[in-house]
Amino acid sequence: MKNPRDILARRAMRTRTRLKKLANGRPRLSVFRSNKYIYVQLIDDASGKTLAHASSLEADVAKSAKSTGNVVAAKAVGELIAKRAKKAGVEQVIFDRGAYIFHGRVKALADAARDNGLQF
Repeated sequence: MKNPRDILARRAMRTRTRLKKLANGRPRLSVFRSNKYIYVQLIDDASGKTLAHASSLEADVAKSAKSTGNVVAAKAVGELIAKRAKKAGVEQVIFDRGAYIFHGRVKALADAARDNGLQF
């Protein structure tokens, strides 16, 4: 029997491989969530560099949300990454949900980023 962590890693790689084929040079907006926090980074796969990042650990987000691991915090992180992406000169991205279902916190983050100007 496989370890649950191995199953998640395999699912994330399957998603990421498909996205890299469809990216056409667009940076990848990669999401990681834990029970306590949510993290997002904008990655340029061609050069292998992170262009921008945001998380619910940051003071701005922690103040605005009651908890750092809920939908409100995810929305704040989505707004923050959209602002930082625009500052880095990025308008279009491809959304990498990893091994997570597009639901709840992941969906809230994506919707907030879209509302603040990122296109995907």
